[in-house]
Amino acid sequence: MTENFSTFSCQDNQFKESVCINAYRIYDSCADKDCLENLRVNFNESSQNIIDQASSVRIRNASVLNTYVDLEPIPFRRGYYSIDITYFFEVDLEVFIAPSVVPANVSGLCVFNKKAVLYGSEGNVKIFSSERSSADFDITNSSLRNLPRATVQVAAPVALSAKLCDPCECSRQPQCRVPEHICRRFGGEFVHSNSVNRTVAVTLGLFSIVQIERNVQMRIPAYDFCIPNKECVASNDTPCDLFSRIEFPTEEFFPPRFNESSSNQGRCGNCSNT
Repeated sequence: MTENFSTFSCQDNQFKESVCINAYRIYDSCADKDCLENLRVNFNESSQNIIDQASSVRIRNASVLNTYVDLEPIPFRRGYYSIDITYFFEVDLEVFIAPSVVPANVSGLCVFNKKAVLYGSEGNVKIFSSERSSADFDITNSSLRNLPRATVQVAAPVALSAKLCDPCECSRQPQCRVPEHICRRFGGEFVHSNSVNRTVAVTLGLFSIVQIERNVQMRIPAYDFCIPNKECVASNDTPCDLFSRIEFPTEEFFPPRFNESSSNQGRCGNCSNT
C-alpha cells in the first residue's frame, strides 16, 4: 500500500523558526586553468627499459591519483594562509619502438606543485569533541591552533602531448616523497632520474578550484522537517524495461555550440604556480 506524505511549501516569508547549525563556511576561493608543460614522467625499472628503446611516444590518458594539501599561516598578514598543493598524476602512454611493432602500453607518474594564498580569518580557540575519548588521546593529533580547512577540487586532466627527451632537457622534478601506496600502484620504486638515458615529458591541462573554509556556527531560517514524499519501492523490472525508460542521449552525439559551452567565469589572480 502506497502512503502519501505531505510536503511543506518553502517560501521566504513562511519559515517557522531560526536555528543554529555548525557548518563549514567558505571564506575565500580561487579557480585556475593551468597548462602544465614538460612534466617529467617517472617510471619503474621495467617501464624505463621500454622507454630507453623507444623511437616515439603518444599520450593516451591522464588522471589524478592523489593530492596533498598543506596549510600554513602567512607571517605579518593576519588571517591569510599559504596553501601548498602537490598533485600526483598517472599518465598512460603508447611507446613505439619500431614502425612494424605494436606499441607498448606503459604508465608513469608525474608530480606538480602549486601554491595559493587565500584569506581564512582567525581562530584562537581549541576545539574538543565528545566523538573522541580520553583513551584515544594522541599528542601528535592534538590541535594547537584552530586552523581553517583547505580543499582542492580538480577536474580530470586534459592529456595534451608527450615527447621523448634527454633527462637534462626535461623540467626539474619537484622535490617530494612519493607515497608508498602510489609506488605500489606502479609496481615498486621509480628509477632514479640520474640513471636513465631517456625520459618522457608530457603537457597536461588542469582545471582546479581551491577554497579555504572554517567551522562556524550560523543562524539560518528553518521551514520544517524534511519529510520524504515518496515510498521506497523495490523494482521488479527486467533490465530491458529499465533501459527502455532511459532517454536517448542526443547531446552525446552532437557537440554543443560555442554559446552553449562558453562560460563567464574568470581566473583568480591569487593562484600561482611554483
